[in-house]
Amino acid sequence: MTAEYQVHGDVAVITLNNPPVNGLGLSTRRGITAGLEKAEADAAVKSIVITGAGKAFSGGADIREFGKPEALAEPNLLSVILAVEATTKPVIAAMHSVAMGGGLELALGCHYRIAAPGCSVALPEVKLGLIPGAGGTQRLPRVLGVEAALNMIVSGEPVKSELLASVPGQKLFDKLAKAPESLAEEALAFAKEMAVKHADGSALPLVRNLPCKHPKGDAYFQFARNMVKGMAKNFPAPAKCVDAVEAATKQKFDQGMVTEREIFINLMWTPECRSLRHLFMAERAASKIPDVPSDTKQRDIKSVAVIGAGTMGGGIAMNFLNAGIPVKILEMKQEAIDKGLGIIKKNYEAQVKKGKLKQDKYDQRMSLLTTTLSYDDLKEADLVIEAVFEEIGVKEAVFKELDRVMKPGAILASNTSTLDVDKIASFTKRPQDVVGLHFFSPANVMKLLEVVRGKETAKDVMATVMTVSKKIRKTAVVSGVCDGFIGNRMIEQYGRQGGFLLDEGCTPAQVDKAMEKFGMAMGPFRMGDLAGNDIGWAIRKRRYEEKPDMKYSKTADLLCEKGRFGQKTGAGWYDYVPGKRDAIPNAEVVAMIEEHRKAMGITPRKISDEEIVQRLVFSLVNEAAHILEEGIANKASDIDVVYIFGYGFPIHRGGPLQYADEVGLFNVVQAMKRFAKNPLDDGKFWEPAPLLARLVAEGKTFNG
Repeated sequence: MTAEYQVHGDVAVITLNNPPVNGLGLSTRRGITAGLEKAEADAAVKSIVITGAGKAFSGGADIREFGKPEALAEPNLLSVILAVEATTKPVIAAMHSVAMGGGLELALGCHYRIAAPGCSVALPEVKLGLIPGAGGTQRLPRVLGVEAALNMIVSGEPVKSELLASVPGQKLFDKLAKAPESLAEEALAFAKEMAVKHADGSALPLVRNLPCKHPKGDAYFQFARNMVKGMAKNFPAPAKCVDAVEAATKQKFDQGMVTEREIFINLMWTPECRSLRHLFMAERAASKIPDVPSDTKQRDIKSVAVIGAGTMGGGIAMNFLNAGIPVKILEMKQEAIDKGLGIIKKNYEAQVKKGKLKQDKYDQRMSLLTTTLSYDDLKEADLVIEAVFEEIGVKEAVFKELDRVMKPGAILASNTSTLDVDKIASFTKRPQDVVGLHFFSPANVMKLLEVVRGKETAKDVMATVMTVSKKIRKTAVVSGVCDGFIGNRMIEQYGRQGGFLLDEGCTPAQVDKAMEKFGMAMGPFRMGDLAGNDIGWAIRKRRYEEKPDMKYSKTADLLCEKGRFGQKTGAGWYDYVPGKRDAIPNAEVVAMIEEHRKAMGITPRKISDEEIVQRLVFSLVNEAAHILEEGIANKASDIDVVYIFGYGFPIHRGGPLQYADEVGLFNVVQAMKRFAKNPLDDGKFWEPAPLLARLVAEGKTFNG
């Protein structure tokens, strides 16, 4: 069992021991109820303490049981809490480190609670598209007050125990321990005290029996609903949190519990909840590489070198400085170094000004940064990341130099976004040490990191860079080698569809609005302006030579010929005012598209938002199916993680493949067959990828 039972004098101690966060899995739940029965049956035991081993009291549900029968098997958490409440001897929760979700709900079922300072307390279920499901919405308002409890439940954010202990009139903690290390001792003493207090058979206090009222209930809950709807328009759970807490103030406790359970179960089946739970698991699964065991011996990364002090190089350097890892930046000219350092300083100073970074932290980070004009000064770095111009000849020169100077065992990484990592590795005599680390711009902000595994990249290199990515707070996804890897290979098809839509009758603003309404952070044309339209132009020029039969709209080329490269030139698909990012539609661009249509002999037609969304999103889906089929991505959920964290795909839809599963793959393929008949589109592209066709034939899903 993952809950241990020991007796200390006349106090029984039940310790949850289910690493890493003492999740309340079936074995742990059974251990708690078995311990309670044992303590009840032992006349020598006068009181009971429930606590957690290691670094948590309990983090709540055991995520390993998500979607499995064990998650619902008896005793479920509601039954465990009822067993705690029914115990005739005082039960004290000794909370430390982490008390979240079901862990906090378990503690609220105990008769008394003592907490160590620094304990993070939360009901984070809303982040998975749910509300607390084991009494959290009914008990927390009774001990903290309605407003403080609702704020915690709606945000899902952790709050420190000492802050909660200072809430006027709170009954969440009966006692705050002097220090984390004295919690066990103080909990035993408190348990003995409570045993004496109730030796006369007096009733044990239950949170369920406390009153729960708000002096201006109706007005307050209406205000709360309006606030929540404005902030969480795509997610049903936050508004349902308000309903559940309101039920705590208007219904008897048992009826409130029924209301909470009904809401919880209904939310479980919403697409938003399924998407958020999928993403929660997908993010954790992304770091697992099938053929790289978790115990693979890793290389030591104590210092990093970055080649290039431009926007990308500077952003990459900041990630390591933030994690306390020394960085040396190499440039060819002092002016380039000075410019790069200026940008890094400006970024940090902006954070200091906003109060997001303390001055001493800023000083400490800058002290870890050094610069050089000579490759020879990099020889001691454990990891070097190249962030130079995206041209294979430039990369070749850099990697030949790195091969010459870097010490044996150093990891040589390229930040290329499209180029062949195997070709880059061939410029060295140590291809096993070469890997792609594709950071997304701005590199110090974007969470995604594509880790590109070459055919000779060593397993210990892969294991090391996945660990390093966690240290610098990135979500890393492994990709095989192909043009554009996972994200950019798919976005090319998305961009092609955007171009065809212009040819057929749309304006850039219409396409962007439809995609933004769907939930994308920005539509394809605003995204092109942000990234720089000249980047896409360079790729297309390469395509015209390599794949002459690949079809593109000519509108983007015409735009680039006018020098409208996007935000950096103040003009792209839209106009931009210096210092602002607002996209202002431009009449000349619309006229240019119309003239192009006339020249092509195309009669524009009215195109619905539904068609725009389907063509753009399903183009991502079909290309993703090819990527999976070819083994470029390990699993469908990895592709969803790439699109959520790197390309602004709406979180509430869970990623392109999760969205396709929700729509139904049969329906996706039916739409693709319709698009294939459009003579102005690329019929060949819309042929379903073999994997997609197979899944439809077998009635399966990508993430099933």
